[in-house]
Amino acid sequence: MLSLYQILEFSLLVVNGFAIINKERVLNKYLKNKQHSFHEDSENSIVLRLVNLVLAVQTVLRSINQALNIALEEDPNSVCFGEDVAFGGVFRCSVGLQNKFGKERVFNTPLCEQGIVGFGIGLAVTGSNAIAEIQFADYIFPAFDQIVNEAAKYRYRSGNQFNCGKLTIRATWGAVGHGALYHSQSPEAYFSHTPGLKIVIPRGPSQAKGLLLSCIADPDPCIFFEPKILYRNAVEDVPVGKYILPLGKAEIVREGKDVTLVGWGTQLHVLMETADLAEKDLGISCEVIDLQTIIPWDVETVAKSVTKTGHLLISHEAPKTCGFGAEMAATIQKECFLNLEAPIERICGWDTPFPHEKIAGGKNTFLYAGEYRELYEVDKEMWKLIKFILVAMALGVIGFIYVKADLTKRRRKVMAERKKKLAEARKLKQSQNSSTATH
Repeated sequence: MLSLYQILEFSLLVVNGFAIINKERVLNKYLKNKQHSFHEDSENSIVLRLVNLVLAVQTVLRSINQALNIALEEDPNSVCFGEDVAFGGVFRCSVGLQNKFGKERVFNTPLCEQGIVGFGIGLAVTGSNAIAEIQFADYIFPAFDQIVNEAAKYRYRSGNQFNCGKLTIRATWGAVGHGALYHSQSPEAYFSHTPGLKIVIPRGPSQAKGLLLSCIADPDPCIFFEPKILYRNAVEDVPVGKYILPLGKAEIVREGKDVTLVGWGTQLHVLMETADLAEKDLGISCEVIDLQTIIPWDVETVAKSVTKTGHLLISHEAPKTCGFGAEMAATIQKECFLNLEAPIERICGWDTPFPHEKIAGGKNTFLYAGEYRELYEVDKEMWKLIKFILVAMALGVIGFIYVKADLTKRRRKVMAERKKKLAEARKLKQSQNSSTATH
């Protein structure tokens, strides 16, 4: 008689379409190029792995919400807090968490980023999993001293007796098109100069979930920057169960032989579109790498790719001067000096405050990638539809008024004829009564 474990194992093999005894090979077959990592503490964990094989179409927003749910469920000492977090956050990433886990574990804080991070450091030092939210990365700077001089140095200054590795700081990041000066910044380079921190930026839903869970479990304080323009725009199949992605490991999302393109976050989608255009119009084969973790970054994967292609282009949203791309260029130039066939190029943001969305002509200046351009076209079509609906409603109102006026006119005519007939009937009756009285 088969045991429950054997039945579940056989079910897993059937789901994957082939019979392999090695369970890791099954997952690697399914998660090819995904770099997911599953933990098996016992035979019963096969149930968890079956759950992970179930996919759901999710946005980045939903994936982050799931990751927070998992973290709060697994560890009763996990706490989630920040401005408007109890309400669900301005982007709705924490929606439903307070109702599920209570006000003591999911709660709002005052509008004080320094206080949010300082409070998180205290929680982390005392053993709680502190998941702090900074509403916008543009406002993380009041907490700069807490992050750089306290959180990052806590282990070092205590001689490894204490640490606040249980601190994870979430912050929305990057341009969205209408955020302008104070809701569009990409400050990863400021923190990459700080030993003791880990900085992570996902490009999509599956990365957001796996990398956030890794940050929460990591023994070092982590800053998890979330590209806000991708919250609802990036959609893909994501395993519904728990999984983690390794920190410090880049992912080759497209293989090529002529040039290496490296980026992170939103810019990965721009690079993928660029690679498509380069291959279609120029016949150039591009290898695209998602760095994923800014610190520590995966020098080995990038260097290996550049050794093969001989060319490197680095792209990020942040300003070019002293951006993290400069550090990457210096390192790769040293590692791959004899293999480089051309200078390393950087395509980055301008050295200027992020401008407003619209210019004098009223045109949107930040719909630079194909998918955002498509969204712009969708917006135009929606406005056309709205105009059509408004015109139809106006015509409907005019038609209603016309029909009502016509019906009113007819009703009045009918009533007038009816009154006329009634008057004639009364007159006839009076005439008959008079004749009868005379006789």
